[in-house]
Amino acid sequence: MRIAINTRLLLKGKMDGIGWFTAETARHLVTAHPEHQFFFFFDRTPDKEFLFADNVTPVVLHPQSRHPVLWYIYFEWSTVHALKRHKIDLYLSPDGMMPLHPGVPTLNVIHDINFEHTDDYLKSIHQRYLKRYFPRFAHNATRLATVSEFSKKDIAETYHIDPSKIDVVYDGAHSNYRPHSEDEKEAIRARFTERSPFIIFISTIIKRKNLANLLLAFDKVKRDDQSGLKLVVVGHRIWWQDELAEAYDNMKHQSDVIMLGHVEPGDLAALLSASEMLVYPSYFEGFGIPILEAMYAETAVVSSRTTSMPEVGGDAVLYIDPTNPDDIAHAISRLQDTKLRYSLIEKGRLQRQKFSWEHTSNLLWDSMMKTLEQR
Repeated sequence: MRIAINTRLLLKGKMDGIGWFTAETARHLVTAHPEHQFFFFFDRTPDKEFLFADNVTPVVLHPQSRHPVLWYIYFEWSTVHALKRHKIDLYLSPDGMMPLHPGVPTLNVIHDINFEHTDDYLKSIHQRYLKRYFPRFAHNATRLATVSEFSKKDIAETYHIDPSKIDVVYDGAHSNYRPHSEDEKEAIRARFTERSPFIIFISTIIKRKNLANLLLAFDKVKRDDQSGLKLVVVGHRIWWQDELAEAYDNMKHQSDVIMLGHVEPGDLAALLSASEMLVYPSYFEGFGIPILEAMYAETAVVSSRTTSMPEVGGDAVLYIDPTNPDDIAHAISRLQDTKLRYSLIEKGRLQRQKFSWEHTSNLLWDSMMKTLEQR
């Protein structure tokens, strides 16, 4: 069988959650199924590390797809032509975008549809494109997959899709995420926080990730802090305005916030393991991979109790109201109690067993076979 995978988000050093989903599932699929030929559709010359096995053929399509007009050209023209040229039997798109009329059985993975529920999380031109085309992508795909029961219900209800057309495949965590030794943790603290204890926020910085309220909460925590606690912020800055810029500019303890931007995967895993806790106050998530990564790193988690996050965290997370900085601050203060922190870490060891990239890929393969059956 000849299988094409949309791998345009495999960009070394620039991948977000969906990029990692694409990388990990593609890696497992091609190695688990050497009897099939896989065609990876990139929008630029790929790094060789993404050609995971001998049964992978890289195909570079144009133009580079980083704008709504270019998205349309890339999928409606370049991708459709490549599907015909390479005689593809099945097309898998792990990032939710696809041709409207691909001409082959298509499994489209829509991680979430946060853009349908608010108008201020993305650039307006991106927002308009997603709201116009994602309902059509959902209906035109042979089959859909998503990463949580919450997202399945949301997609089905919002787009009026039969739930039986949607498979849940969940997410996994990279093998980098593990508990580090005390010596390793001390080295990380020496390198990044001048040996101070720290809490960590991990996310591309956009409005719905709610860094603004975390900054307000951290200022409250610091009023009574005697430990020299720092806040480490890891993530590429896309949005920095309105309430976020105001919260940061008005902080009394701004000097205790360490903005790292992009961090290499190995360093990120070590930072997460060395932190006192992950604080993840996002308003909306289709899954929330950092929650799971923290469980694998054996780090306690403070997370919003909204959307999919309780589904991922189970009883291993201390939940907060993301709209309330006082609630976030109270949770951070509570988790400075060693006994409570270790209790959540122990529960996380059990909860994390429900999720792995191997499990995700097996579920995705099952969904791909269902897609073929439906053609």
